[in-house]
Amino acid sequence: MRIGIVCPYSWDVPGGVQFHIRDLAEYFIRLGHQVSVLAPADDDTPLPPYVVSAGRAVPVPYNGSVARLNFGFLSAARVRRWLHDGAFDVIHIHEPTSPSLGLLTCWAARGPIVATFHTSNPRSRAMIAAYSILQAALEKISARIAVSEYARRTLVEHLGGDAVVIPNGVDVDFFAAAEPKAEWQGDTIGFIGRIDEPRKGLPVLMKALPKILAARPQTRLLVAGRGDEEEAVESLPAELRARVEFLGMVSDEDKARFLRSVDLYVAPNTGDEPMEMVMAVSVPPVT
Repeated sequence: MRIGIVCPYSWDVPGGVQFHIRDLAEYFIRLGHQVSVLAPADDDTPLPPYVVSAGRAVPVPYNGSVARLNFGFLSAARVRRWLHDGAFDVIHIHEPTSPSLGLLTCWAARGPIVATFHTSNPRSRAMIAAYSILQAALEKISARIAVSEYARRTLVEHLGGDAVVIPNGVDVDFFAAAEPKAEWQGDTIGFIGRIDEPRKGLPVLMKALPKILAARPQTRLLVAGRGDEEEAVESLPAELRARVEFLGMVSDEDKARFLRSVDLYVAPNTGDEPMEMVMAVSVPPVT
């Protein structure tokens, strides 16, 4: 089967939706299908052979974060060319309501369309305001998937219709086979996420850290993710800041090793996340 998958967010800035699409595409390829992913990407971004660049994206505030989206006449032309060259049996669009490639593909595509909705936002004024524009595109969708009950509720309350809830998959074997890293072991709490994005909840963890250290002084916090490290610890007393270690961006392999190494993984997300289960991990039990 020839499968076309549309990614709304820039491929060169890692995120949950991009990882979801990557894993799905590679799974279909292993099954023997022909897969092409259309995604925004800078010209110098190394891309897997199955990804087609739709051009550079621009940063736009979206759903409590900053999304890098691709929209406009040039993007629409590239969408049409990708559809023509691909001659797909089915098209799988992620986030068809975002002002990016998914919406453009909905307008231009013919044939079966599957859409996956990731966004969870019960207060989206933008989605309500754009209802009349979005509705014409959504009527072309053959099947709808929501990654969580919250994402389904957002769709139902803002745009009508319904969706089947299919949670994001987790490659359990990949995480289970990871080898712990010695320097990340021993009285460690772990956090992974964009440290300058409030909804990921690192400030909540920083607020709790003095109480944790008072009870267990030997504890250290390992933080993996991009952002302003100095700003992240500025709320901590100066004498406690050395108990926080920043690892920066880590590879998928090191992410798995990280989760196998720490004693406790903390996900203090504050809301508006598309997944009810933020992350499935394999962490040794706390003793």
